[in-house]
Amino acid sequence: MKKRRKGLCILLAIMLLVSGCGKETKKEEATLINSAPLNIIDDNYRNYYEVFVYSFCDGDGDGIGDFKGLTSKLDYINDGDDKTDSDMGFNGIWLMPIMQSTTYHKYDVVDYYNIDKEYGTLDDFKAFMVECEKRNIKVILDLVMNHTSSQHEWFIEATEYIKSLKEGQEPSAKENKYFGYYNFTKEPQGTKYYQVGNTEWYYEAGFVSEMPDLNLGNQEVRKEFEEIVKYWMDLGVGGFRLDAAKEYYSDNTEKNNEVLAWLNHTVKAIDKDAYIVAEVWTPFNTYSQYYKSGIDSVFDFAFADANGKIVKTLNYTGSDNSGKALGQSFITLQEKLSELNPNYIDAPFFTNHDLARAAGYFSGDNQTEKTKMAGAINLMMNGSAFVYYGEELGMNGSGIDENKRAPMRWSKEETKEGMCRGPVAMERIEQEYDSLEEQQKDDNSIYNFYKQAVKLRNQNPEIARGLVTYIDEVTDEDICAITKEYNGSKIHILMNVSAEAKSVSLSKETYSYNELRGALKTGKDNVLLKGETVKLPPYSVAILK
Repeated sequence: MKKRRKGLCILLAIMLLVSGCGKETKKEEATLINSAPLNIIDDNYRNYYEVFVYSFCDGDGDGIGDFKGLTSKLDYINDGDDKTDSDMGFNGIWLMPIMQSTTYHKYDVVDYYNIDKEYGTLDDFKAFMVECEKRNIKVILDLVMNHTSSQHEWFIEATEYIKSLKEGQEPSAKENKYFGYYNFTKEPQGTKYYQVGNTEWYYEAGFVSEMPDLNLGNQEVRKEFEEIVKYWMDLGVGGFRLDAAKEYYSDNTEKNNEVLAWLNHTVKAIDKDAYIVAEVWTPFNTYSQYYKSGIDSVFDFAFADANGKIVKTLNYTGSDNSGKALGQSFITLQEKLSELNPNYIDAPFFTNHDLARAAGYFSGDNQTEKTKMAGAINLMMNGSAFVYYGEELGMNGSGIDENKRAPMRWSKEETKEGMCRGPVAMERIEQEYDSLEEQQKDDNSIYNFYKQAVKLRNQNPEIARGLVTYIDEVTDEDICAITKEYNGSKIHILMNVSAEAKSVSLSKETYSYNELRGALKTGKDNVLLKGETVKLPPYSVAILK
């Protein structure tokens, strides 16, 4: 009996040892998948992080974000050391407006040549730019060219001139050049015009009365902006995000393209490697036409927001929004944009400062998995991908604009050093997911998922730059199966956009791959390659090379 017990104990020990080794092997396999060296190309295909300075990090204790605070967090965005794995890996930053303004959002510029006082000083900005250069981070500024603040000296000069005119005297841009800077009229059309004092003159303001529209057909106005962009580029700025480009001449694509072509020429004459991306918030068939202007990028609104292609795919509303349809939409995008501008760089994004936070787009049992997967789809797209600060934490925020621009959640402790209080009108927001402090400790967090997704872009330049073709042999509607080829190198991307585990077989001989180059999982089960069969857990990504 004792011998039998001893034998059973030995057998049990062996079984436990084998079982333990198996788990360790599986763990090592999962760890090694995303272990390829970084291959970051210094061009305009970048991973951009959109920052609202006001709500990002407070460096002086007044509850408002500033450049000292932002600079202190650059190691979070990118520490400049390829050997570390603690930063997010973004190599571009889009700064929402930073110039002197009268509002919290800074979209009504008072002084185009200075930093808003709430954000610090020009020296603070210069110090920030020095640190970005060390990390090879390209910084682009939000350039508000459609309108100014009503407190801008140009507008004050123009309106005071109009008010000073004697009865019957007609104003003239030759007499006062600022009169020609804005769109003044005696015959206002619609509700977007506001009276100049008690005069018979009105000015156009497409958004609000405090933001009078500029006349971008005026050559003096253009000279002003030629000086403005040169000033900021001389400080190291690498390009611009153009606010409200479709409103330069409201919904007049041809005239707007002429403005964009002029600005593009101006900027590229200063630095041929500068980057320009325009906001044209319209359906695809309209915003795609803006590529005719020659600018690098136009934001890809068709894939963003609650009604965009990414959300429709993950919330599956029919075959038009299947995984297969998603992949085919990438090809349609490629074909259409390359016809309009062979040098186009797509600008995919999922949310921004004008849209509700992504965590609110999904509900039910797979809410977290879908929130992660939405980020993955965005970051697997071609072009310069944009991520709005806090999306990597699954932050909440909807309703009024202030709610969408809530403080970055460095900590649950709202009074902790660096935390911002957010816009004054912001409502109380109950956050569904943990702050960065907690998520950094959780390998399965949204934060760590995003970090891995950005890493894959930095390891595989084909993701951003590759020519896309669809893998027709994969017929499962839940799988987005595409090949991307760049400079003779191919990768194959498989995305399972469903709540079911999937198996996909792909011939190594036909598709010339030999490894699972990278993977993203939204749950605990790993993506696995066994022979020629890829095991894809629910809501996951595999990259074969």
